[in-house]
Amino acid sequence: MASYPVPLPGLVIRYAYLWKREADNGDVEGKKHRPCVVVLCVEEVDGEKVVTVAPITHTPPDNPEQSIELTPATRRRLGLDDEKNWIMATELNSFYWPGPDLVPTRAGQYAYGELPAVVFTALAQKILAAGSNVAEVSRSE
Repeated sequence: MASYPVPLPGLVIRYAYLWKREADNGDVEGKKHRPCVVVLCVEEVDGEKVVTVAPITHTPPDNPEQSIELTPATRRRLGLDDEKNWIMATELNSFYWPGPDLVPTRAGQYAYGELPAVVFTALAQKILAAGSNVAEVSRSE
């Protein structure tokens, strides 16, 4: 089994993402493991790392301004499928690293790879622009 990678911003991991609408309906676990982008990693006083991730989905966004479509080249480099994928900038999960919801990819690694810096920068800008409109689920309580 592969070891856990360092959760650096821009790293794409495989994680059981819990959508805000699912959490609002009482769900406590994500229904599907999906690629997610590490947006932030903070080490708390007790030494535990809290990681915040944004989901990658095949579902086209309602508002394209609140997401980033991955190019075919980026999808190939990460080992994702050929279908279109979007990173959602208005949905986030936070959890203690590594946590039980982090699982290996089909290649047996916990990460697909890293986003190009320009894509990660654009994602960070969209998250900041969304401000209080970002739906966050904390799974680190």
